[in-house]
Amino acid sequence: MVLKNSKKVRHRTKSFTSVQLLIFKFCKLIAMELTAAIKLIEKGVPNNIAKQAWADLGAGKGLFTKALATLLDKSSTVYAIDKDGASLNTIVFSIHDIVLKKIQKDFSTEEFETEQLDGILMANSLHYVNDKESFLQRLKKHLKPSGKIIVVEYDRVTANQWVPYPISYASLQKLGESIGFTSIFKIGEAPSVYHQANIYSAVLTL
Repeated sequence: MVLKNSKKVRHRTKSFTSVQLLIFKFCKLIAMELTAAIKLIEKGVPNNIAKQAWADLGAGKGLFTKALATLLDKSSTVYAIDKDGASLNTIVFSIHDIVLKKIQKDFSTEEFETEQLDGILMANSLHYVNDKESFLQRLKKHLKPSGKIIVVEYDRVTANQWVPYPISYASLQKLGESIGFTSIFKIGEAPSVYHQANIYSAVLTL
């Protein structure tokens, strides 16, 4: 009887260890994704301004929202804006007293209300906007003087079902200059896991 119970214990221990290993691998993958997201945007987020206010448009489940919050000074505010309420509900974090405000709106078609913003982040979301010129002109109203827009996008010009209205870095430069941004420059680049061309990050400054 003792031997039989010992086998059960060993089996349970082995199973529990396997579960722990899966959890560890999952957490490691999430940490790697967050690290990559931070690296793509960190050069565009000022680290010498206290209590900034930013919005993440098309926040989804919050990967870049968390990356942004990690880079901001304590007590800053981040607006996570997305049309999918279920995704917004999954965004939960506690990062040096960052104030997280969630807004369920389709940022591409609906107006949203925020305070005047130091910056706006659009990570893999600008490619859902067809009329980018009018859209970016509208976003400028939300920005403080010298405010910034950080764009993370696929550096491609051909559309597909996942990227319906692509914008390459060269196209973003031309567009930004034409609508009055004083500075447009690339701040990061990374290979795409979907092999859809490289991902670039760029900052547009008023």
